[in-house]
Amino acid sequence: MDPKYSAPRGTADLTYPESEKTRQLLSYAREVFEQYGYQLISTPVLESTDLFVRSIGENTDIVNKEMYTFEDQGGQMLTLRPEGTAPVIRAYLERGLQSRGLPQKLYYYGPMFRRERPQAGRYRQFSQAGAELIGSMDPMADTEIISMSADLFRKLKLKNYVLRINSVGCRECRKEYIADLKAKLDGMVPDLCEQCRKRSSGNPMRVFDCKNENCVTVLEDAPVISAYLCEHCIEHYHTVLLGLEILGIDYFKDDRLVRGLDYYTRTAFEFQFEGLGAQNTVSAGGRYDHLVEELGGTPTGGVGFSLGVERVLLAVEAEEAEPFELRGVEVFVAGIDIPGVEILKALQVIRDAGISADTDLMDRSLKAQMKHANRVGARFVVIAGGEEHQRGEVTLRDLEESEQWTLEIKEALSLIKEKKERGL
Repeated sequence: MDPKYSAPRGTADLTYPESEKTRQLLSYAREVFEQYGYQLISTPVLESTDLFVRSIGENTDIVNKEMYTFEDQGGQMLTLRPEGTAPVIRAYLERGLQSRGLPQKLYYYGPMFRRERPQAGRYRQFSQAGAELIGSMDPMADTEIISMSADLFRKLKLKNYVLRINSVGCRECRKEYIADLKAKLDGMVPDLCEQCRKRSSGNPMRVFDCKNENCVTVLEDAPVISAYLCEHCIEHYHTVLLGLEILGIDYFKDDRLVRGLDYYTRTAFEFQFEGLGAQNTVSAGGRYDHLVEELGGTPTGGVGFSLGVERVLLAVEAEEAEPFELRGVEVFVAGIDIPGVEILKALQVIRDAGISADTDLMDRSLKAQMKHANRVGARFVVIAGGEEHQRGEVTLRDLEESEQWTLEIKEALSLIKEKKERGL
């Protein structure tokens, strides 16, 4: 039967086992963030539209074509957040976090929204986890942000990726570059796609984001920012790269790498995975030394990154990395002609001991209950009822080892715990 309702295009329900993989992935990410001294921050899904126009840039694709924006009943323009950095900086300013000392090291996770053409690894509602280091201009901060992604990938047993990195310069050294790039692009306009023609006047560096094969070929003759970097940007970039080398993180210098948000300065990077097609950028970020100032604060350095949860899971699947442990309940309680209250007592004793437990709620036969125990992934089955129940005992079956014992419930619990602790 076809369902009456379905999820909106570009969205997806998260059900087991994908939901459990996502939970464990976020747990790994949280572990890495906290090892580096980052603290959790949570911001609203809804923000003022102007926050994103001001921070991301009014000429970006995100603002022009992809944001979910509406006017509420009070006449305020609101947007479902398309990215996580601007809301974190807004909260940093609004909550006065700078008064707690700098740098502020914050991490977040949650849903983001962009109205893009849906495909594998690209949804209209997607999940991100990210980290922001606010207050430092030190290139070591850039290296730290990048190394967190590398650490997480090691935990996930992922290997087939390339770290692409570039310096997109500062406001000063970009002036001459933008002027020369615009001049060069003016002569290329007839050969560029419609989108690149628009970018060439409003946001010229974004032309390097284009995936159109003809544009990629034409732009091979366009100047790159690396030839225009000022002395300070060169020194910053080289120090970041040196830090990566010290940490043993391989990288590829990509002179044409730019990010799709206007607030980036100096360091920009992407972790790209093999075998994921067009949506192969799994983790990305960079430095944003003017964003705090743009949103009303004092000049403050900052650097951060985010990773796409769905894309990380695709990478795990593509590499068959298997970093997740998909376990069912540990104990299934099967009843034979026994009052339900007795089953409840047994369940409570087991759960009070810190062991997950489930039982049959469908009035199945013992044979069917054993099949259900296998289906929910239980290793142990406690069979309550019959003559054993009259003696105050249960039958404990180890489905993995094909063994069974007749014991009191407390003895059965002790045996289960012993096997767990010894890894048997």
